[in-house]
Amino acid sequence: MTYEEAKQKLAAKSQEYILKYFQDLTPEVQEGLLKQIDELDLSLLDFIEKGTAQDIRGKLEPLGALTLEQIEEKRDHYETLGTQMIKQGKVGAVLLAGGQGTRLGFDKPKGMLNVGVTKELYLFEQLIYNLMDVTEKTGNSIPLFIMTSEKNDKDTRAFFEEHDYFGYDRDAVYFFLQEMALSAGYDGKIFMQDKGRIVTSPNGNGGWFSSMDKAGYLPVLKNLGVEYLNVFAVDNVLQRIADPVFIGAVYDADCICGAKVVAKADANEKVGVLCLEDGRPSIVEYYEMTDEMIHSRGKDGRLSYNYGVILNYLFRVDTLTKIMNENLKIHVVRKKVPYMDENKEWITPEEPNGYKFELLVLDMIHMMDHCLSFEVDREKEFAPIKNKTGADSLESARMLMKKNGIAL
Repeated sequence: MTYEEAKQKLAAKSQEYILKYFQDLTPEVQEGLLKQIDELDLSLLDFIEKGTAQDIRGKLEPLGALTLEQIEEKRDHYETLGTQMIKQGKVGAVLLAGGQGTRLGFDKPKGMLNVGVTKELYLFEQLIYNLMDVTEKTGNSIPLFIMTSEKNDKDTRAFFEEHDYFGYDRDAVYFFLQEMALSAGYDGKIFMQDKGRIVTSPNGNGGWFSSMDKAGYLPVLKNLGVEYLNVFAVDNVLQRIADPVFIGAVYDADCICGAKVVAKADANEKVGVLCLEDGRPSIVEYYEMTDEMIHSRGKDGRLSYNYGVILNYLFRVDTLTKIMNENLKIHVVRKKVPYMDENKEWITPEEPNGYKFELLVLDMIHMMDHCLSFEVDREKEFAPIKNKTGADSLESARMLMKKNGIAL
């Protein structure tokens, strides 16, 4: 993109000030800024006014789950099916690891967090061990795609190299960058990081498949024969990855996707719940639920809206490819965004001062015709590390890891 082309593109959205210091920049920085402008999706700015309004949900109804008891009855059958699919090379895994451990007081990729007590045991390491439980039993390396971000890509790759991929087959690991989106102030002006760079941030966990496509991995999936992808977040240290029982159950139910869920600890637990919205699978956040929905119970005494998602999903690749060209909903989120002001001073706000634009995996679920809700035991598969202290913290995760026999 040339300077004139960039100026014309920015002028269409009254963002020309981005080029204010262009002549002061080195040729290398100029080239980087023009590349950023070329890649910017300025149409996101159109969502500011309509995107911050309260979303209108469709008709919400409860969605049950394949319960722990039901799974146990057919465990051998499901495991046989899933194991066969893994041995045939039909299953891949995608680790969403684009975040930093900032909320934990850890200014590095979250996966580099040491979860050990008397020895070093990293979050990335334990997740790899969880995956290797399956590869060792099936005798087949499962392709692992790791989504990083601009902020942590270099550190993440170096960490895996330094630790020799924790014993995993390095030829089966593929890194790719999460796509970035602009951030804008309440006045609609795009934030600047410095004179030659625009503030950008990861575009949300719903952008993972389009980011894989941009990295050129769709032909890789086809060549490998991968038909299903198990997508999971970096922060749940106990989760089972490429779980043959889960995979087999989704296949047996003839579903195009599946979601691992846990029964709510209590009615008021703040967790997104898998449900039906206008007859299609959907996820309703706790703050969107009425008191009646929160406390409603079925004939079996269980909460009607009982099953919380843990961000561990199984998707069919052909379905993902089909919906990729359909527009995922843009979520406009109010955030605290550090930026360079008009006086070239770096501002770190204490309150939300602008908007970020995100795609969420929960919207991918709603684009599916059906989704198998698959219950797991929260004490065996749900130990997220999100907070510095208290619930869902490193401390609570360590307690559950010990309870599951993991040496710390």
